[in-house]
Amino acid sequence: MFVATLIADGKLTGEVVREAIDRLDMTGHDVGAPHWLDVGDAVDIAFEGSLVSARKELAKMDHGALDVVVQPLGDRTKKLIIADMDSTMIRCECIDELADYAGLKPQISAITERAMKGELDFRAALAERVALLGGMDESVLAECRIERVRLTRGARTLIQTMKAHGARSVLVTGGFTAFADPVGEAIGFDRVVANVLEVVDGKLTGRVTEPVVDASTKHATLTAEAAKHGLPLADTLAVGDGANDIPMITAAGLGIAYHPHAAAAQAADAAIRHHDLTALLWAQGYPRRDWVLG
Repeated sequence: MFVATLIADGKLTGEVVREAIDRLDMTGHDVGAPHWLDVGDAVDIAFEGSLVSARKELAKMDHGALDVVVQPLGDRTKKLIIADMDSTMIRCECIDELADYAGLKPQISAITERAMKGELDFRAALAERVALLGGMDESVLAECRIERVRLTRGARTLIQTMKAHGARSVLVTGGFTAFADPVGEAIGFDRVVANVLEVVDGKLTGRVTEPVVDASTKHATLTAEAAKHGLPLADTLAVGDGANDIPMITAAGLGIAYHPHAAAAQAADAAIRHHDLTALLWAQGYPRRDWVLG
């Protein structure tokens, strides 16, 4: 059995639901009656048939603010979430905001964009960008975080709700501990894995200390955390937006690309393009009454 979850916060109509059912029915799926998680916001449609075919068919629906997640029904409530930070759990790219303080935002943002698209090697791109920040006062890190970093809508609700239902949460980022540690604490993550900017005499050296957190680290963290807690990968969820998130997204039981670059969207089980992070709660079958509001 599989389930298609249609999400359109406040804009989901019976006509849209009927179209989804008809599309599944016409492509040979055995479709059950729809079950509203929250009327007008999110609905589940259980069916038997082909996961690949259903995803392909429902992706053709064009209703503006509609997000669709199609997955196996049996293990949809996840027990481990591994999440990216920049442009996922927070609304900015921290290194780009730091660059603004040094008057280098256009140069560094261009490198970031190409790295997130998968056009540049992440490690090389990280080293190049961090090198440009050499000589910056360490105090700018806290200043930038306070002035520029804002949590993505729904981040705390997502993590707090999953934790309240017994899940473990890990923030894994190619960004920096100066940002990730406070962000992880504010959201409520159980663990944070991030890069460390090298500082000597109160100034950034332009280097990151080893080991560097990259795409392979994200994947390894997912598999190690699952093994440590005796969880099959089917019980895991990974969410991110860029190319360096692809290994963990493809390994997880449910891989979500959040407001993503094209490479991540193509690799993921589903893309959330319109809604905030609470869409991941509806995707797991949690109605709003079961959310822990953050």
